[in-house]
Amino acid sequence: MLSWEEDVQAHALRQQGWSISAIARHLGVDRKTVRAYLSGEREPGRRQRTQPTLIDPFLEYCRVRLADDPHLWASTLFDELVELGFTGSYPSLTAAIRAHKLRPHCEPCQVSRGRDVAIIEHPPGEETQWDWLELPDPPATWGVGRHAHLLVGALAHSGRWRGVLADAEDFPHLIEAMDAVVRRLGGVTEVWRFDRMATVCFPSSGRITPAFAQAAKHYGVQSVTCPPRRGNRKGVVEKANHSAAQRWWRTLGDDVTIAEAQAGLDRLAATMDGRRRVRDGQRTTVEALAAAEYLHPAPLVAFPAEFDVTRVVTAQALISFRGNQYSVPPGLGGAQAQVRHRLGADELRIVTTRGAVVAAHRRAPDGAGRVVRDDGHVIALERAALNAFSTSKPCAHKTRRPPSAAALAEAAKLRGLPATGPAAHVVIDLSAYAATAARLDRAPTFESQPESEED
Repeated sequence: MLSWEEDVQAHALRQQGWSISAIARHLGVDRKTVRAYLSGEREPGRRQRTQPTLIDPFLEYCRVRLADDPHLWASTLFDELVELGFTGSYPSLTAAIRAHKLRPHCEPCQVSRGRDVAIIEHPPGEETQWDWLELPDPPATWGVGRHAHLLVGALAHSGRWRGVLADAEDFPHLIEAMDAVVRRLGGVTEVWRFDRMATVCFPSSGRITPAFAQAAKHYGVQSVTCPPRRGNRKGVVEKANHSAAQRWWRTLGDDVTIAEAQAGLDRLAATMDGRRRVRDGQRTTVEALAAAEYLHPAPLVAFPAEFDVTRVVTAQALISFRGNQYSVPPGLGGAQAQVRHRLGADELRIVTTRGAVVAAHRRAPDGAGRVVRDDGHVIALERAALNAFSTSKPCAHKTRRPPSAAALAEAAKLRGLPATGPAAHVVIDLSAYAATAARLDRAPTFESQPESEED
């Protein structure tokens, strides 16, 4: 490899009439090297590659993935390549993306970004930021509609975040998801910061609701709401939302269950604890910063918010709830009923639309696939099924019954064919209609009127 000075000297000597062999002897390099630099095949300061790099076998995969999704994060692509056997580093991947121009150009993304942003200090253990993330186009097997709901909580000081999937964004689901996130984070901070969620505060004023005030007292935290349209004020959780959407949801398969999706999200969040940080000139990681935060232990049980979800009773007198089935008395098949469950309680109740409690069961673990049945419900269902049996002769549904004559006549009319059978012998006399038509062939005149007796 020639330096810039040697390259300039080689070009100058060549213009002075030196031969390539003489220049090579003068510089102490091979003639092929001199010829390559003089022809422009090689550039100074860049060593010629003599063997394939680690990224070479994966270039086509990277090109296809970035063509399919031009906004795919390089870190997400790096995670996929590691699973495929890539042993190179993340900087080598990004360098290859730039050198080979693998990422297509996106003109709408080239926007100005010059807005000033203030720096907000977050002492350890002071603040947890919360936000709902609506994820579009969930797998059809989840049965959650057009969006899945993810609650993300992030420690403002360290940047550690965790997320939990929820069925909805109402108050009981918010409390249940928050309790799960708090236990994943390892404790409770002094302050919880939200945007203007209707389940936390009154959006018009930002004042906390009485229901959530009780939940905040249960966990021993202060609740703070952000000013409207100030997403940067809780930028830590917004960045966590971005990471969850790009590195987890964007690559989620169609055949993944909710439990598998949650497990994948937990793995991603734990992996991102290894992100490097620099604080006070010292290199550290998110995990080390989170370990130094002062977190209060979470309560032994969650805040007792009550769920009230609607379900339809099956023909087997069962109701589905959180991956399990619970029995009800017979006779309610196809009807709607309410499943009521209080967080922290071991029992759930099944209530009719009129408010009558028809069943109470001990709740099974979520997703266990159990069928919880009451002995009285089993006996009553068997008795109702036996009473429904009849000893009367069943309907002879296999008897041969061809179309009747009336049906054949109607079919002939539809086909435009002459009728057959008894309908074909019906004779209609049209002479009366012909005589009437002859009389009405001409309009009557004055001369044709009969003369009166006075004339």
